[in-house]
Amino acid sequence: MENQNHCCEEEGRKSHHSDKVKSNLVTRLNRIEGQIRGVKGMIEKDTYCDDVLNQIAAIQSALNGVGRMLLEGHMKSCVIERIQEGDHEVIDELLITMNKLMKK
Repeated sequence: MENQNHCCEEEGRKSHHSDKVKSNLVTRLNRIEGQIRGVKGMIEKDTYCDDVLNQIAAIQSALNGVGRMLLEGHMKSCVIERIQEGDHEVIDELLITMNKLMKK
């Protein structure tokens, strides 16, 4: 039986998160989507800049949380599996991705 958290299927390299993880990610992303719409509304209503900036900081924090969840799952499944299969290029791929996530 295939591991539900396996995320590096060779054909198309798809992610296979458990239903619980997928639901959690979708819930978080829906909340973030709502926050972004809220910021748009704040700007349209000429809301005080500091209030808008604080909301943007909250959105960035929420996105970082989603990224951390995905990164953790990726490292615990895909990266380990690919290393065990002798594919050490996954380390360079991971480092590039982490550098993108950490950019400010």
